[in-house]
Amino acid sequence: MIWVLLASLPLLTGGAAVFYRSWAFLPFAGGALLGAALGIAKVVLLDRAVKKIAAMDAARAGNYARAQSFLRFLLTALVLAVPAFANRWGLPIGVFWGAAAGVLVYQLAVYSMRLFIKKGDNA
Repeated sequence: MIWVLLASLPLLTGGAAVFYRSWAFLPFAGGALLGAALGIAKVVLLDRAVKKIAAMDAARAGNYARAQSFLRFLLTALVLAVPAFANRWGLPIGVFWGAAAGVLVYQLAVYSMRLFIKKGDNA
């Protein structure tokens, strides 16, 4: 998933450069970088949580999984809330759209795993 996130970042940035046709794409690229970094952090947190849950008993594992899911949700909300106030801090709104695109790329990475993992694989 991390490779998909890293591969999508130049695509997003290139698409923004073509759309803006000037250096005005840089705020969007910064937001996309922020969103992709969040996606990578969520993959790492999810990997750690799954490994830890596998070693727990069923009662504790459910609570731990819910807490980890809520933590990942809060991280996403924070990454989207900071650029949302971009105009107040004098930043262009492109930062928010870039962060939103970067956050959505995480979902694309999740769905793309169906292409890379064969049925019956436990990887």
